[in-house]
Amino acid sequence: MTSSSTSTHPFAHWLSCTLNPSGIATLTLNRPEKHNAFDDQLIQLFITQLQRLALDTNVRGLIITGAGKSFSAGADLAWMQRIAGYDEAANIADAQQLALLMQLLNEFPKPTLAVVNGAAFGGAVGLIACCDSVISADHVSFCLSEVRIGLIPAVISPYVMNKVGISWGRHLMTSAQVFTAEQALAMGLVHEVVAARELEKTKDQWIVGTIGNSPEAVAQIKQLLNRVNNHSPITKQSLVYTTALTTSAISKIRVSASGQAGLKAFLTKTLAPWK
Repeated sequence: MTSSSTSTHPFAHWLSCTLNPSGIATLTLNRPEKHNAFDDQLIQLFITQLQRLALDTNVRGLIITGAGKSFSAGADLAWMQRIAGYDEAANIADAQQLALLMQLLNEFPKPTLAVVNGAAFGGAVGLIACCDSVISADHVSFCLSEVRIGLIPAVISPYVMNKVGISWGRHLMTSAQVFTAEQALAMGLVHEVVAARELEKTKDQWIVGTIGNSPEAVAQIKQLLNRVNNHSPITKQSLVYTTALTTSAISKIRVSASGQAGLKAFLTKTLAPWK
């Protein structure tokens, strides 16, 4: 497998990109020491790679996974410290980049697979929800944990709801309950749960199936499904409104007294006012 990235970005190593001889690209979140948490730099790297890979005719499919023990812990602590000091306008601009990442992944014109090798929290669940197919190791824990620290999973919420439905979406996002791979399978977030030692084999089976399919047919069915799913908040007709709504919501709560208190408590490892 060879690298397909020529980025000179100072943090390019945070997101490794490879392309195998069959045309399957793999983006690996590569900050294992931080449990692959992401920030504005990693989001920008992700956006750049998705835009490039979408246009590369040699690419037949895309796999997303994490290095080390975790898939991704969600938002990076240092990033959260920075955004705590942003005003609302800067927060909106910041949130719009995450929204663009989710849109690009959700609308990626080739088949996508999330290989969930370890814990997936917060925004990582959004990444998973944007993928066509998801396999998970059986030991993995998932959580939409934002409300515990006074924030909300605003930007990812339409993608999660689109995948698991309104009932599960409301439960998971208001309870911040940790759930298992088997529960994720039951609600439709994950499509197959296997032992960790079987992840590679299951991924390879997906690759074999993918390269046997017509790239044009797959691209067209993905476009069609996005259009006929007209009750979803992420259709092209609704997406501008949805993005404006969700980015405004996260920006407002980040700068609110409650959001600031929650972030401060989380960062200083003290109790939030509501606990």
